[in-house]
Amino acid sequence: MEILSSRTLLRPANYELTLGFYRDALGLAIAREYPGGTVFFAGPTLIEVAGHGREPDAPAGFAGALWLQVRDVNNAAAQLALRGVRIDRGPVQESWGLIEMWVRDPDDVPIVLVEVPDGHPLRRDARPPKFK
Repeated sequence: MEILSSRTLLRPANYELTLGFYRDALGLAIAREYPGGTVFFAGPTLIEVAGHGREPDAPAGFAGALWLQVRDVNNAAAQLALRGVRIDRGPVQESWGLIEMWVRDPDDVPIVLVEVPDGHPLRRDARPPKFK
């Protein structure tokens, strides 16, 4: 199977509230709008907020989390606090080396904001050196 592109699709209970959260509180840029939804840029992927909402028989909750890398998680925490976003857990350096902070969207979808510090393996080039 070849994956050509991907995005996370959210079906919120309240479209306008969730749209405002991703657009205004998180400050994500809009990639495109269509009748019934808005798609946001989120690094090299996309987050789509569908305007048609959840089906009544859809499972409740979200079984995962959105992972959004930022340059400076402390700066992100300050910006979100100014915008009135409740921070579930402030920035903490985890045992695996990443600095993580947790918030939730209006439908209780967990969002982890991650800073990759200097020297972390995610910053290193794992390719073998090129010889000339």
